[in-house]
Amino acid sequence: MSDENLQPVFQIQRVYLKDLSLEQPNSPAIFLEQEAPTIEVALDVTAEPLADGIVESTVTVTVTAKVKDKVAFLVEGKQAGIFEARNIPADQLDPLLGIGCPNIIYPYLRSNIADLISRAGFPPVHLSEINFEAFYQQRLQALAEQQAKLAADAGTEAPATTH
Repeated sequence: MSDENLQPVFQIQRVYLKDLSLEQPNSPAIFLEQEAPTIEVALDVTAEPLADGIVESTVTVTVTAKVKDKVAFLVEGKQAGIFEARNIPADQLDPLLGIGCPNIIYPYLRSNIADLISRAGFPPVHLSEINFEAFYQQRLQALAEQQAKLAADAGTEAPATTH
């Protein structure tokens, strides 16, 4: 094989809106409320192999707005991208999928979420920028803590005794 065939390759194949949903369980009465809603945002990032060297990365955001104890709206959006990632060292591939790909996809999702909320009759919610590197590190730390706890729990379990 020539060296040219071993060069790292990273290319965007496609960015697309995978899923977008809106719920307004208390409309139209919620529009009469004078109080500003509280906004909760949840974020998730996943990556799944589709074929050799081809990966789908997905960023999911759930935005819930409540006025007092009533849900004004709930929006969930999944923006995805198909990426070609070949000849990338294993220690660099996971950060690329957990940081690089979400950084490419997220601006599209932010725009789609703001647009949907404003089309629903509410002031748009402009999601904050996300530091996907910090998000990635937090996920790695949480995973390490979970694995350490599982290992500790397995080590402290007393063997079953019968009398």
